[in-house]
Amino acid sequence: MAKGKGDYPVPKFHFRVEWGDKLQMNFTEVSGLDFETEVIEYRHGNSQIYNKTKQPGLTKYANVTLKRGTFEGDFDYYDEWKKTFYFQEGNKTGSKYRRTVTIMLLNENHEPIITWKLENAWPSKVQSTDLKADANEVAIETMELVHEGLTILK
Repeated sequence: MAKGKGDYPVPKFHFRVEWGDKLQMNFTEVSGLDFETEVIEYRHGNSQIYNKTKQPGLTKYANVTLKRGTFEGDFDYYDEWKKTFYFQEGNKTGSKYRRTVTIMLLNENHEPIITWKLENAWPSKVQSTDLKADANEVAIETMELVHEGLTILK
């Protein structure tokens, strides 16, 4: 173990999400902070070896899913999705409403331990809660973000 590192893994329940420059939304769950490099398989016809070589290809980023409780009169999810979906004020591409989203795992002093930065993120899906007459649960709404890059900051 490297010197100066903690003795225990960090808990995952204390985090903050910053939406663009001005908005901070509270969430109960963030998932999809993963990426992978696609594999390109290649074999040229004159190869002495009867198998393919593998080399790195393009990086693929998963969509990030954000979940939070539903509050009376709070339509932030819908408003953010609507800004992206509908072209407003002469915005022809929707790029005006792409955001940098920063997700921080915090320690007990509320300081970031790990920071994930999503580039050019925008909501592609908003899902309202399901309704059940016999359930005793909190109403949870979901937003799915697509983005063009995930950076982990130390």
